[in-house]
Parts: sequence; C-alpha cells; structure tokens
Amino acid sequence: MSTVQEASRLGKFSWALFDWANQPYFTVITTFIFAPYFTSTVMGDPVTGQAYWGYTQAIAGLLIALLSPVLGSIADAGGPRKPWIISFAFLCAVGSVALWWATPNQADGVIWILAAIILGTASIEFSLVFNNAMLPSLTAPSKMGRLSGYGWGLGYIGGLVALFIILLGFSMPETPLFGLDKTLHEHDRITGPMTGIWFIVFLIPMMLFTPDSQPTGMGKKDAIIKGLTNLLKTLKSLKNHKNILMYLVARMFYNDGILALIGFSGIYAAGLFGWDTTTLGIFGILILVFAIAGSFIGGWLDDRLGSKPTIVISVLGLSVASVGVLSISHGEVLFGLPASMPAPGDAMLGSGAEQVFMGFSFIMGFFFGPAQAASRTLVARLSPVDHVGEFFGLFAFSGKATAFVAPLLIGIVTSLTGQQRPAMIVIFFLLIIGAALMSFVKEPRED
Repeated sequence: MSTVQEASRLGKFSWALFDWANQPYFTVITTFIFAPYFTSTVMGDPVTGQAYWGYTQAIAGLLIALLSPVLGSIADAGGPRKPWIISFAFLCAVGSVALWWATPNQADGVIWILAAIILGTASIEFSLVFNNAMLPSLTAPSKMGRLSGYGWGLGYIGGLVALFIILLGFSMPETPLFGLDKTLHEHDRITGPMTGIWFIVFLIPMMLFTPDSQPTGMGKKDAIIKGLTNLLKTLKSLKNHKNILMYLVARMFYNDGILALIGFSGIYAAGLFGWDTTTLGIFGILILVFAIAGSFIGGWLDDRLGSKPTIVISVLGLSVASVGVLSISHGEVLFGLPASMPAPGDAMLGSGAEQVFMGFSFIMGFFFGPAQAASRTLVARLSPVDHVGEFFGLFAFSGKATAFVAPLLIGIVTSLTGQQRPAMIVIFFLLIIGAALMSFVKEPRED
C-alpha cells in the first residue's frame, strides 16, 4: 500500500464514532430488545416469531449480498463516500422509526413491520460498506488494527449506553419517560425511533470532521457505468487474487455464524427462560462489558500478532460459546446435567441454567469484537488501494452472500421441529468451517 496521510485525531475519532452511531441498531433492535419483543409479543408465539424473524433477516441478507459490491464499485468511481453514508443512514432511520407501530399480538400490518426491519437492516449494512472503505485512507497499515478495534469498542460502549437509557428511562420505571404506556408495550416500541434518531445525531461529527475522498469530477451516471464495469473486471480477475478470494470465502462461513449467534442468542434466551425486557437489557449490558474489553484487546493483538491469528482465535472462542449455549435446555446444561430453571420470586438471573448460559455468553461477548474488527482490518490490508470500496463491497458480499442461509435454515428447522434449540447447531458448523478455511489465507505484514 502507498503511504497514507494520517487524518487528525479528531478526524479518526469522528470516523470511529460511526460505530457508536450505528451499534444501538444491532444491540437494541436486532439482538437484545426489539427482536425478542417481536418474536415473543408482536407475533405472540416465540417459535412462530423466530421463524418469521429468520425469514426477514434472510431477505435483508440477500439484498445486501446482491447490492453491496455494486455500491462499493460505484463509490470508488465517484469518489466521496459521505453522501452514500448519510443517504443510507436516513433510510435506516425511517425503517427504525416505523417499528413504533409494532403492537402486541399484531393481526394486521405485520407485513409493514417486516418491511421496516428489512429496510433498516439492509440500509445500515450498506452504510457500513462506505464507512469501512474510508479506513485505509485515515491511518497507516500498521495502525489500522488499533483504529478498527477502537471503533468497535466505541460502538459497543454506544450500545451499552443505549441499553442503560432504555432500562433506566423506559423499562424499569413504573412510569416511563414521556408517559409511555407499558400495557401497550410502548417502552419496547420506543426502541425503534430512539435508535433511528441516535444514528443520525451521532453521524454528524464524521460528516464534519473526517476527511473524505475527493470528487473525481465524474457525473453520477458515468460513475455508475464505470463502477459496474470495474466490478465486472474485478470479479473476472478474482481467480488471479486467490488469497483474498480464499479470505472472502472463509469469512462467508464464519461471519454467517457470528451474525446468527448474535441475532438469535437473545431470542433463544427469551423463549427458554421467559425473560422480560428488563432482564434482556441487563443481559445485553453484561455481554457488552465483555465485548468492549475484547474489542480494545483485540485491536492491540491485531497489530501485534496480525489480523488472521486474531480472527482464528476469536472464531474458535465463539465456537466454544455456541456449543455451550446449545448444551442448555429446559432443566439441563452441558447436554444432560440437571440445573434449576427460573421460578416466580427468584432473583434475576439466579437459576442454575441462567448462570451457565450467562457464562458462555460472556465468552461470546469477549470474542465478538475482535473477530469483526480484525476482519475489517484484514480486508483493508489485502485490498488494492484504488479499489478499496470495491473490495469492501465484496467484503460485505462475503458477509451476506450466504447470510440468508443461516437465518433461513434456523427458520425452517424451527418450523419443522417446533423447537428453538435444534436450529442452533447450524451456527457451530458455520464457525468451524470458517476457522478451518482461514488456514489457507496469507496475511501481508507491514511495519
């Protein structure tokens, strides 16, 4: 890679703040609060809800897989990434705000809620393509791991703060902020508008202070034509870039497992233990504490050991956690050991089964950040400097090309078995296959 003109500290911090801006969507909407609320309360049945949620994420994943490489190529041809970022952030905010109308046991209009989830999920992922593509232009290759890890850590802190706001402001008080009505689950539904507004507000510093690529002077139509042409050339030439191709294939597997593990762990816990919003929020807070530590430590390891070892260690750690979660069922842990289940009057998270679940969840949280931050760094190190957006589009493609498969399989297996647990084994196999394929990837090292 060519020499990089370092961005200012404010510019790099503002770029990292993008993770703070977008993380509450993943933390609050797709993991700990809204997803369990949707599956258990909006649909009225955890099994049916999990199946519908799986199909929804499958559709969003397919859209992301098809469009991300195209958008990345167009951005490279046209120059600046910020206009794309703000456009998709706005669409994500629209989808998020629409979740306010997801009411309990909703008989009519569910299709519109599903459409809003798809819009929000696809849009936020599209914005990530352009944000990630800015990384190599902000700092030297030898420092990218720390900046990427710092961004992920800051993002998890943002998710943590958002969860605290929801718990202390809406979930735990008898009378929530703004006089929301708990009997109508308005304290759950407010998470949609809150995350949408949060995203837009905290995106402003990056728009103001982070340097962007200069305009090429090319019109939008010409940029689209050139971007598509370049993408076709890149796809044809991938056979000459076997190293990055192998990496993208490996990530295709392990990232599917990570996304499924993140997306369905809260849903599984809600169905198994009957957790309410407050318990799910505290669960999320505890997970994020470990994720924050893992992200900062992982960023340091990334620059010391390399992105590849950091990814492999993290994915194997997540595999252990997935087996641990899989081992827990009603009244049993570790595939057969008896354990108490929560009962009325028990302390929060006080049963034996819940405590074992939390132990494996802490392992899960610690390895989430390093796996994802080092993945972003590695593609930045492997990408040709003039085609960074393009390769980050392919990076998004590799993360989503088969991402619809895991939710789809989980949805199908859940529907066929009438249980949540059997579908979770899909996650373990995806993680292990991805880790094994990483052994064929060669990482360039630059001092």
